[in-house]
Amino acid sequence: MKKCKRIIFLASFLMLTMLMPVCATDNADVSININGLDNSSNSLKILFLLTLVAIVPSLLIMMSGFTRIVIVLSFVRNALGLQQTPPNQVLVGLALFLTLFIMSPVLTQINKEAYTPYSAGEITQEQAIDKAMVPIRSFMLKNTNKQDLNLFISLSKMEKPKTHDDIPTELVIPAFITSELKRAFIMGFLIFIPFLVIDMVVSSVLMSMGMVMLPPVMISLPFKLILFVLVDGWGLIVKSLITSFN
Repeated sequence: MKKCKRIIFLASFLMLTMLMPVCATDNADVSININGLDNSSNSLKILFLLTLVAIVPSLLIMMSGFTRIVIVLSFVRNALGLQQTPPNQVLVGLALFLTLFIMSPVLTQINKEAYTPYSAGEITQEQAIDKAMVPIRSFMLKNTNKQDLNLFISLSKMEKPKTHDDIPTELVIPAFITSELKRAFIMGFLIFIPFLVIDMVVSSVLMSMGMVMLPPVMISLPFKLILFVLVDGWGLIVKSLITSFN
């Protein structure tokens, strides 16, 4: 229970770190005058917070390993020839907990270097945001292909950065997402191969027996399921996903 509470606090802190740079500015002070009443910029900050609350969780998911995991799990279900088994809720739940397991070192570092000092009043809000983004950027850069990163750098028409620290976060995030999509599709292709072989063998056997009207999928599905169970398919998929992250 304590770990769950800590995870919730860390997730909330990460949401605040994403929201604060957008909602707070140091060089601008906005005020609204309605019927002679002056409302400070705090009202606008609250408005921005309420507007972006629905967006920030999606951004945090895209900045983690969730994208690769949920796509690969979907490929597994499609390769088996199953439509709604396991259901989407199960796949998403498994992807979330696998993401939490993979991102636990990052969350631990954020808790140690950013959240705990900030909650104790030892560092300022801006310092906490900077320290919280360091492990997230490090994770994304380690799992981003250089080609994708160079692509977005060239599209932004910025000077070639000397180090990774010089690369803006708004370039790292789309490059990371693109790399995750590529890896997920490569893993999905490799997953499809053995099941495709089973479908081809079953189809050839049925044609040689003259049973052309019998759908090959109906016969190959039990064989694919038993093969997947015998080789501990879910264990291999989970292990491959976890070890595929740097």
